[in-house]
Amino acid sequence: MARKLIIIMVNTDPRNGEELGAPFFQATVAAAMDYEVEVICTAAAGKLLKKGVAEKLLVKPGSPKTVYDFIKDAHEAGVKFYCCSPTLDLLDATEADLIPECAGVVGGAKVIEEVMEDDDARVLTY
Repeated sequence: MARKLIIIMVNTDPRNGEELGAPFFQATVAAAMDYEVEVICTAAAGKLLKKGVAEKLLVKPGSPKTVYDFIKDAHEAGVKFYCCSPTLDLLDATEADLIPECAGVVGGAKVIEEVMEDDDARVLTY
């Protein structure tokens, strides 16, 4: 049985709050089930890891909980967040511009290597 879950957020549009809850909620649940969980944000979804962005977004209008609250919950459960390196260039950002819950910046080769070579990992994309 796989022990690692890699969630790649590439198609998720931060402008559509309804798309943002599921990946973070599922990451939190998987971590609570003692799976190793990594969330890798790239392309437009990478904006979610930039300071000040997720704090302003809601999954549901009127909700008291921001997308950043979902990220913090997942992080507290043990989820590791990574930003894909080309995304920093896309955002005109540096690693210092990322939220403290982001464990670092990774290249595309890391993602491909884990998906192709880690038989103990499963991948979900959003």
